[in-house]
Amino acid sequence: MKKEYTVLSNGVKMPNLAFGTFKVNEGDDVQIILDAINVGYRHFDTAAFYNTEEALGKAIKKSGIPREEFFITTKVWKTCMGYEGAKKSFEESLEKLDMDYVDLLLIHWPRPDEKSDWKKLDIETWKAFEEIYKEGRAKAIGVSNFLNHHMQNILDNCEVVPMVNQIEFHPGYIQKDVVDFDKEHGIVVEAWSPLGRERVFKDELLNKLAQKYGKSVAQICLAFALQMDVVPLPKSSSAERMKQNMDIDFELEKEDFEKIVNMEEMGWSGLDPDKFQ
Repeated sequence: MKKEYTVLSNGVKMPNLAFGTFKVNEGDDVQIILDAINVGYRHFDTAAFYNTEEALGKAIKKSGIPREEFFITTKVWKTCMGYEGAKKSFEESLEKLDMDYVDLLLIHWPRPDEKSDWKKLDIETWKAFEEIYKEGRAKAIGVSNFLNHHMQNILDNCEVVPMVNQIEFHPGYIQKDVVDFDKEHGIVVEAWSPLGRERVFKDELLNKLAQKYGKSVAQICLAFALQMDVVPLPKSSSAERMKQNMDIDFELEKEDFEKIVNMEEMGWSGLDPDKFQ
């Protein structure tokens, strides 16, 4: 990998590859996370909604590795938005993680439904986040799935600018307008679903590039994200694939990189931040 860390706007160093824990609880969650730790992951992404916070806390304790060597992200779910709801959700997350701080705290979605006053809710939630940040119980704060109009609402009403925006990002769905907007404001972009959906893995261009570089399609997707200065959050229950996903020791040639940038849209999850229920 070209560089190990991305430095956030407040100087916090965030490892450049994270392990996503969404749906990890469909298997032996503690063991899967332990496998990821043993492979070398130190950046873990969880959320109140994932029901994996407790397993993550247990796995870290079981590993015997000091807490400070990990970078832990969690998120406040959309039914807990607002000042009081966010504070309560954060306390519950800390309890489940069995930690006294997180490295990154995110608002999971910009709105709970299409009818809510999302602008007011986002600002109230962000005020709670700013307080938690100033107390040192979240080393960095940010958002997830925020489009530009959602982010502008925060920027117009905040003391602390979000440090991260975690969005769906993969070949065939790079949300370039969001990535560019965030970068202009010093906001680091993280990628959930950096490997896309099944159609992405069958794509002719990506398979040709995998063959050319002697890598897997997944590794091509991750290298592409890193070259876009986007921090990817792959997930896997296979220790072998976990190792592969960490082995991003190459760069795509400029011509190949541009081909991926210009791919037709595909592999989108269908989750629209303004409509997702």
